[in-house]
Amino acid sequence: MILVTGATGNIGSALLDELRTHDAGPLRGLTRDAARSDFPEGVEPVEVDLSEPASLKPALDGVRSMLLLPQLGPDEEILAAARRAGVEHVVLVSSVTVQTHPHLAPAAEKLAAEELLKASGLAWTILRPTQFASNTLMWAESIRAHETVHAPYADTALPTIHPADIASVARVALTEPGHHGRTYALTGPEQVSPRGQIEAIEAALGRKIPFAEISRAQARPQMAAVFGPESADAVLDVTGGDVNDELLKVRDTVPRITGTAARPFRQWALEHAAAFR
Repeated sequence: MILVTGATGNIGSALLDELRTHDAGPLRGLTRDAARSDFPEGVEPVEVDLSEPASLKPALDGVRSMLLLPQLGPDEEILAAARRAGVEHVVLVSSVTVQTHPHLAPAAEKLAAEELLKASGLAWTILRPTQFASNTLMWAESIRAHETVHAPYADTALPTIHPADIASVARVALTEPGHHGRTYALTGPEQVSPRGQIEAIEAALGRKIPFAEISRAQARPQMAAVFGPESADAVLDVTGGDVNDELLKVRDTVPRITGTAARPFRQWALEHAAAFR
């Protein structure tokens, strides 16, 4: 049995589809609201609040491997519950900022989760993806309303990753040998800037999108309202204010692990065009 936390999110939903397609055996998806889950046929939905690890016990029954998104609850308690239940292997979704910007608070939190997993006694695989293509959904409301999209660092290009590629690597790590004790930095196949992302969404929609670059100072108040001041500063650093060669590096991890080329941002835009219409 494979258990997927965050099963209704961008990575978890793609992973369940992949596992079903590859006939990976019994599957279970965690959700806060089982009645509203829309899992693939054959996936068992389990309603769990990860902030209450005691509620995990029935969800872990028979589970041997699991995907864990950190900070959905007390990670140390979740891992302890998994070990007590007989889980053997955990694939953790962390962040490439652990190695590119370890001084930032969000990166330190991800590193803490990695260290808890390594100390748990469970077999582990750690995935460190870069910026998600799905982050551009924050522009969806403005684009649907034909309003101007504002973004800082308009021409800073990062190797943005399609969440389905994170899921593909997770599927291999969960179902194939040779991935225990490994840490994988994951990127898309090319760098793409906010301006380039807008152009890809324009192509997917078949219309122009008003777009304007703004300064960091102009962007910060709205971001701080959403993420909090410290996290907003961290996001602004890693999206253009404090980039480095390690963050900008395009890696071959996805094709090397999965045998399939990583998906470019323009493919994500085509697949999700409805969200912007």
